[in-house]
Amino acid sequence: MRISLLSWLFFIPICSIFLNFGIFVLSQSQTCLSDQRDLLIGLKNNLKFDSTLSTKLVQWNETQFSDCCLWKGVSCSKEGRVVGLDLFNESITGGLHNSSPLFSLHYLQTLNLSYNKLNSSQIPSQFGNLTNLFYLNLSNSGFAGQIPSEISNLKRLVTLDLSTNFLLSYSMLEIKKPNLATLVKNFVELRELYLDGVNISAPGNEWCQALSSSVPNLRVLSMSDCYLLGPFDSSLQKLQSLSVIRLDFNLLNAPVPDFFANFSNLTSLGLSSCGLNGTFPEKVFRILTLQTIDLSNNELLQGSLPEFLPNGSLRSLLLSGTKFSGALPGSIGNLKMLSTIVLSGCNFSGSIPNSMANLTQLVYLDMSFNNFTRSIPSFSMAKNLTKINLSHNDLTGKIHSLIWKDLLKLVSLDLGYNSLEGNIPDSLFSLPSLQILQLSKNQFSGRLEFNVSSHLLNTLDLSSNNLEGPVPTSVFELQGLKFLSLSSNNFNGSLQLNKIQQLRNLSNLNLSYNSLSVEYIETNSSSSSFPQIATLRLASCNLKTFPHFLTNQSKLTFLDLSNNEIPEEIPNWIQNLTNLLYLNLSYNLLEGPLLNLPSTLSLSILDLHSNQLQGQLPTLPPSATYLDLSWNNFSSVIPAGIGSSLSVAYFLSLSNNQLSGSIPVSICNAPYLQVLDLHNNFLNGTIPQCFYRMTETLGVLDLRRNKLGSNLSDSFPVNCGLLTLNLNGNLLEGAVPKSLGNCKSLEVLDLGNNKIKDAFPCYLKNISSLHVLILRSNQFYGSIDCGGPNTSWPMLQIVDLASNNFIGRLPRESIFAWKAMTDHAQSRIQYLQFEILQFSQNYYQDMIRVTIKGLDIELVRILTLFTSLDVSCNNLNGPIPEEIGELKSLRLLNFSHNALTGHIPPSLGNLTQLESLDLSSNNLTGEIPVQLADSLTFLSFLNLSFNQLVGPIPQGKQFATFRNDSYEGNRGLCGSPLVTKCTNGTAPPPSATQKSEGTSSTTLIGFDWQFILTGLGFGVGAAVVVAPLTFWEKGRKWHDDCIDKILLVILPMMGLSYTGCYNAKVEAEEDIEDENTEDSEYDDDDDDGMEDEEFRGRYCVICSKLDIGRKRVIHDPLCACHNSPPLSSSSSTSSSSS
Repeated sequence: MRISLLSWLFFIPICSIFLNFGIFVLSQSQTCLSDQRDLLIGLKNNLKFDSTLSTKLVQWNETQFSDCCLWKGVSCSKEGRVVGLDLFNESITGGLHNSSPLFSLHYLQTLNLSYNKLNSSQIPSQFGNLTNLFYLNLSNSGFAGQIPSEISNLKRLVTLDLSTNFLLSYSMLEIKKPNLATLVKNFVELRELYLDGVNISAPGNEWCQALSSSVPNLRVLSMSDCYLLGPFDSSLQKLQSLSVIRLDFNLLNAPVPDFFANFSNLTSLGLSSCGLNGTFPEKVFRILTLQTIDLSNNELLQGSLPEFLPNGSLRSLLLSGTKFSGALPGSIGNLKMLSTIVLSGCNFSGSIPNSMANLTQLVYLDMSFNNFTRSIPSFSMAKNLTKINLSHNDLTGKIHSLIWKDLLKLVSLDLGYNSLEGNIPDSLFSLPSLQILQLSKNQFSGRLEFNVSSHLLNTLDLSSNNLEGPVPTSVFELQGLKFLSLSSNNFNGSLQLNKIQQLRNLSNLNLSYNSLSVEYIETNSSSSSFPQIATLRLASCNLKTFPHFLTNQSKLTFLDLSNNEIPEEIPNWIQNLTNLLYLNLSYNLLEGPLLNLPSTLSLSILDLHSNQLQGQLPTLPPSATYLDLSWNNFSSVIPAGIGSSLSVAYFLSLSNNQLSGSIPVSICNAPYLQVLDLHNNFLNGTIPQCFYRMTETLGVLDLRRNKLGSNLSDSFPVNCGLLTLNLNGNLLEGAVPKSLGNCKSLEVLDLGNNKIKDAFPCYLKNISSLHVLILRSNQFYGSIDCGGPNTSWPMLQIVDLASNNFIGRLPRESIFAWKAMTDHAQSRIQYLQFEILQFSQNYYQDMIRVTIKGLDIELVRILTLFTSLDVSCNNLNGPIPEEIGELKSLRLLNFSHNALTGHIPPSLGNLTQLESLDLSSNNLTGEIPVQLADSLTFLSFLNLSFNQLVGPIPQGKQFATFRNDSYEGNRGLCGSPLVTKCTNGTAPPPSATQKSEGTSSTTLIGFDWQFILTGLGFGVGAAVVVAPLTFWEKGRKWHDDCIDKILLVILPMMGLSYTGCYNAKVEAEEDIEDENTEDSEYDDDDDDGMEDEEFRGRYCVICSKLDIGRKRVIHDPLCACHNSPPLSSSSSTSSSSS
């Protein structure tokens, strides 16, 4: 059959296609060269890897796939040579050695061994033979040690990644010998360099010059956490192609140079946690290509945000933890692409711009811990927002429903710690994606009312507001809740705890400090149906019993039932809560003995103070770090082996009990103890010698009001760390240890009410931190002047040296060193307290007892603004120094019962904060300065009695409020409130601030006959009496005898006496309950013992008088310095520690 030419022409193309396909298939079947396949198989056999986790190596099998170019992770050239190898995350373990077949793959161009575990082996030097590589990624592969210099042979490299994440690897690469300059010297083609986590440790000029001279075309510079040092070298600006700069977590400690604004291609700048300082150049923010800038956690970096250009590229702005300040510019709304704003912990102020409503791409917003004010703008157009945190600012106003209703993707909203007010919008509870709602520490008020439309909410914190009314039942319909805090509000009514059974996921519940009456109704199955709660806080909830459902709370770790009215014994089931770490049952009515707590209990904090527990002290849990059993009725001795339970304890308080016996030495086995408080017990014996060694770690040692005796040991160590030493009210003797000067951090030193006999401890003058010095009621002697203005305590605010034997003059020069008393500026309110651990909320509060305005008061917290100077009841003499007027912040001043002379210095008028002034029972002369009445506007207690003051009493202001007893015993004083009126020549001067009412004068016409006749009568009467006594000797003698007899009979009957304290001493305070009884018995015995004694020895004209027979001394029971004077009659303002 003949075939036409046209048909042949039709078959020619078809045959050509099949022929080409055959050639293609034939060529493909021969792509993988056998030597390349053998090298790959050898590499697989050489490597150790986990076949269960591997996705590539495990499939390299020549029998199933002879063509290695088809194997996963392998790329080949047209010639069948392996040019690419990707073994990312193949769980390769063991090492990689120089003999590995890998290094025979000479045609390799890309190699990725990242995210493996090569056992901290060193990078093999044979990598330098793979000279065709332009991509090498060894990041997080487990290599360690020095990077070999042979890497620099890879001259064609475009991308080099040797970075290491410390979270993924325990090992670290380093570039030291050779250094960075040697490593990169041949990388002319390099575009991307990743050395994050590699230890380079080079100064700024070295690493900057190494890069600028060798890699001029670098686009990505990523060297975070490389131990790089600053400052930046100007040579860095040669790298004009830089697009990404990541230098986070280095030790640059330098400012950012202005030339950073010249990197016109910059898209990402990361300089977080670098110790940057100075002012950040604003122009960097205006780089048009910049998308991400992270300057966070540079505490010394200052700056402000500029006016932003329209249509900027910025997407992420991270400035948290810096000192950026000022207002946010309204032009921030121009950054249409902005999705992440983190400005937390800066110093921004002013209002939040309304233009931020234009940021429609916003996803994450954190502006917490700033000083933003006014109301919150609407973010309703940012429909992709997932988190808003504006907490810890000064935001005010109401939050309206319209602001939030369109934020359907919002997951977290934190507006806590502001001053927001009004009702809480119910629309917040309708947001479908909301999981976290935190509105604590605001001023929200009214009732809480809402309907539940979503069950995703897992955290609801409305604590510390002014919400009122009953807790709505809808709260217990939020079935997804894990954390619920309604504490510190005004919620009232009763609340059935059984309702929380509906919240099956609840793990944290806080209803403390409301006006709620929380009740629990026991049912047969109720305990087992409650959710397993980890944290339960029901403080101040009017609980009358322990909720029984707690018996089945096996996951409970935190239990606070303090400030309730539970009168029971502590139940036994507490011992079964093996996961319990925190137990606070303080301020209840708990009674009975406290059972020994088992060692299996993992309690860390145990607080049982202020109850009625009694009997023996129990065995304490050995895991406890905070132990407070104070203010109970425990009456045993402290167990000798208590130290074995204090191996991790940092706080121990057994104060205000009835403990007796000696202090066990085993307490010294507590190596971490910071606070030891045993005050107000009946402990006796001596202070254990090992306590002095403990002061290396001990911050507070409070042993006041016990019966500890003997001398203080001179054994305080050189590195003594004590902040508070309170030994008041014991029986201590001897001298103040000179080694106490080693306690350079001491803030409170109270040795009052002991029997210490020593000179004033000037050797403590180098303790510059001392705030409180109390030495009252001891036997100190000598001068209190340490000499010189630079020798005393600049922080000293309370000085109490009363009732000792100090002599000499008041110090002048050292007054200028007491800066805390001379600084008139009112700082913010602070208390003297010891913080227990840096991040805990537990404090030891320093306490002292002071006598203010005649009342004995215990300061349970000492304000740093409270200042007092009391040197009463000593033998000080000389004038009051004019320099006392420099103590401008002084509030209490007591110089009474000394032998001070001279005038009252007018400079006392400078003490404008003074509230109590006692200068009584001295030898002061002259007039009362009018400056006292003019300037002492806070003065509420004044005692100038029993001096030799003369002249008119200043009138006006506070002086118009004082009674006669403030001035009695000064015969020369006149004017109100005294009965003695001033004559015309000595009329009481008005206050200098009072306006003159004007004066009028009249001309005397005629004579005042009444005045003349009165004077004549006195003259004649005096002549009749005086003349016989002058010329009649017997009459004169008879007159003298009569007068003597009359005075001896009448004056003692009137109880006339002089008050003072030259011979009086206040004995060490005993227990409060026994104090009055013991003192009265002592006084009675004293009087009886002197009934028949002839008068001999010292006669105290201040506190004593003679009986009518002039043979017996009678002590005045109302003397201000006598044992336990009635408070109502005391004029002292001295302070005494408790």
